[in-house]
Amino acid sequence: MSNVETVAERLAESGLLQNLSPPLQMAIFLGSLVLLPAALSCLTCFTRIAIVMSFVRRGLSTQEIPPNTVLIGLSLFLTIFIMEPTLTKLNDKSVLPYLNGELTGIEAIRRGIEIHKGFMLRQTRKHDLALFAHMSKSGPIQTPQDTPISVLIPAFIISELKTAFVMGFCIYIPFLLVDLVVSTVLMSMGMMMMPPVIISTPFKILLFVLADGWHLVSLSLSQSFG
Repeated sequence: MSNVETVAERLAESGLLQNLSPPLQMAIFLGSLVLLPAALSCLTCFTRIAIVMSFVRRGLSTQEIPPNTVLIGLSLFLTIFIMEPTLTKLNDKSVLPYLNGELTGIEAIRRGIEIHKGFMLRQTRKHDLALFAHMSKSGPIQTPQDTPISVLIPAFIISELKTAFVMGFCIYIPFLLVDLVVSTVLMSMGMMMMPPVIISTPFKILLFVLADGWHLVSLSLSQSFG
């Protein structure tokens, strides 16, 4: 069991949180909301989706088109779509039983952590887990579910970064070929002073639209979490 889980259990057993005054409990709750953006970006598929979308825009050479707001919004809703099975499971087996009084707070948190660990373990590479397990000196891990959350989270993040960069590289290659062809044609015509990006950008946009690029990118991202 990880240190985070141990501390949470000790707080629950001591009743310290229940003994605090309501204003202080509210302050602690509002302070914990600060961690929500970090949890969204680091504990879900948001990181992979946002990076791949950024590679698509960079490959198209369209500067701020689509705008950051649109890309972040698309990444967020794709994250909700992909995470829906995990969120449904969390709601059915952790949140609803707690609201119905069937589980205590610490039991609901523990069950929710175990459910979410299942999602993260499916996306995390073994050698990344081994790296952080070795650095943490947490001892041998018998089963994947025994992985401490403090080891799993950084391993999951770097696995997501690697997968996102691999997908981004594959997306970038066709756009790079268009740039090379346009540059070669311009040099052969003696138009060396003409910036290749001015000519190649319309061709890359046309190629992306004809190939139904947004459809393919969304499909590839969704299937990558299968």
